[in-house]
Formats: sequence, C-alpha cells, structure tokens
Amino acid sequence: DFMQASWDIEEVQAKGIQHLASFVKDRSAFPCLLKCTEVITHAMKTHIDSLDLHIEGCTLLLEILSQALEQGVLMALGECVASCLLHTVRKHSENEEFLSSLCSLLVMVSASEVAAENLRKVGIIPELLSILRRFLHNDEICFSCCAVLWSLAVSENNGDQAVLESAVPVTSAVLQKHLQNGVVAESACSALWALSLQGKVADSDYEPTAALLLDALRMNPERAVLVKNGCLALASLVRLSETAALAILLDSKGSGIELIKDEYHLHFDEPGVAEALCLLMNEMVQYDEVMLDMRSQKMEKLLSEIKLQFPFS
Repeated sequence: DFMQASWDIEEVQAKGIQHLASFVKDRSAFPCLLKCTEVITHAMKTHIDSLDLHIEGCTLLLEILSQALEQGVLMALGECVASCLLHTVRKHSENEEFLSSLCSLLVMVSASEVAAENLRKVGIIPELLSILRRFLHNDEICFSCCAVLWSLAVSENNGDQAVLESAVPVTSAVLQKHLQNGVVAESACSALWALSLQGKVADSDYEPTAALLLDALRMNPERAVLVKNGCLALASLVRLSETAALAILLDSKGSGIELIKDEYHLHFDEPGVAEALCLLMNEMVQYDEVMLDMRSQKMEKLLSEIKLQFPFS
C-alpha cells in the first residue's frame, strides 16, 4: 500500500523494495511475497532510468521466483510484468553485468507457459537475439537467452515466423562459440530443437546445422540431456530434408551412424536418450539411400539392443 500510494517517488519505491527483500529469508512470508511481483515490476517500469532500483528489484524477483520453483509453484506472471521486463531489457541493453541477472530472471519467468506466451506477445524475442549478437562471448547470457528462446519457440504462433527464422543463425553462432561449454551447448541445442521443430531452419542451413549438432554431441558425449535434445533437433531437420540425413552419414569429422552407436552405449540406461535416437533413426530410414547405408552399418543390431534394454517402453 505504501508503494502504491507514491508510485512517482523513487525513494519510496526503493525503500519499499528493500523492506520486502528483508522478508526473503522468512519462509512464512513467501505467500505474501508472491503477491508483490507486480508491485515490484511496476516500480521498475515507473522509474525506468534508475539502475539501482532495477538491480534491487531484479535481485528480489530472482529470490522470489527461485523459492517458487523450489516449492514447485509455477508463477503465471501477466502481460504487464512481461512488458516491464521488456522495457528493462531495452533500457539496459548495453549493461552486460545487469543483463546477466536480468536474463536469469527471464529464464525463471519463462518456466511458466502462460508467462512465456506473454513474453512472446510483448516482443522479447528480437531483444534476446540482439543481446546474443552483442554478448556472444558471455556464457551466462548465452545460456539464459537460449533457454528463454527454447521456451518461447515451443509456444510460438504464426505471427513470429520471420523473427524465429532469424533466431537460427544466432543460436547456431552461440553453439559454435561455446561447443566446449556443456551447459551453454545444451541450452543452444534445446533452442535449435524447438526452432527446427517449428520448421524455422532455412534450406541452406540444413547441412551446416546438422554438422554443428553432431559437433556438439562429439564434444559433450557425457551430457544426457544435450545428447537427447541434439538428437531430437537432428530428427526434426531430417524430417524436413534428406540433405540433413546425408549430412549425418557423410559428416567430414566421422560417421554420424558410429556417433549414434557410441552415444547409445554411453547412455544405454537412459530411456530419454534411447527414445530420441530411435526417433532420429526412424526419420532417417524414410530415405531409401540413407536406409541402405544404415543397413550396411549394422543398425539392426543396435535396434535389437535397444529393444532388449527397454522391452516395455
């Protein structure tokens, strides 16, 4: 009430946010803090030029959403909160340190399907792509932006087609830059999966995208989620074009089929990985030439192994 009575006074908003932050450690105060998110974001939007207030507001929102996720509470934040976060991103688009925190906050917000849809509606995707282009070297920002892109691409509608098509080369640049960073590579693979699932990969990008995803699998073989999502992304590409299937067979760095076998044997107890590999192989055998090659490389043997390992799936 104190904050709402004096929106225009920056000091009142700053003191209010500081006071709310003092309750973060008190678990019993959590239900009340959940109701304060719109008040905090409104204060940030009203005082768009105050970096200090934005930093404190963002830190408090991170604390509240972290606790919410820990307790399994998905917060479907409204369009006004999404709009505020968009304005904040635009205002501080050059501030690398603050953007790291802000993008982490966007990841938590986009965990809710409703909130992800609201972020998409207000036009956050072009801002994310702009941030990625500017801070391609920053692994935290790259991880967060790709994670948000994944959430938003899944809830995509036809109005965002051109924007999402431009997201593929940017996401590929992130993956290329951070191939050896498993956390970032996993996030980028997930984003590419969502984008390819929506058919946003240009014809000229099928082969290089497939080759890049294979590189990610080779560089991070132990990361089950990356392997699963990388294979799902490859399956989506193969479904769209035989070019992608041939790129897997004829990859210059080694046989994609041998890589698939190696990945399965490394993760033979992971049903999610096995399912993704089977989906990829199922898409590949739709092309006669590819199927003949897979036969010659004894893929039936691998399929029999998977069938024995997961007889009830």
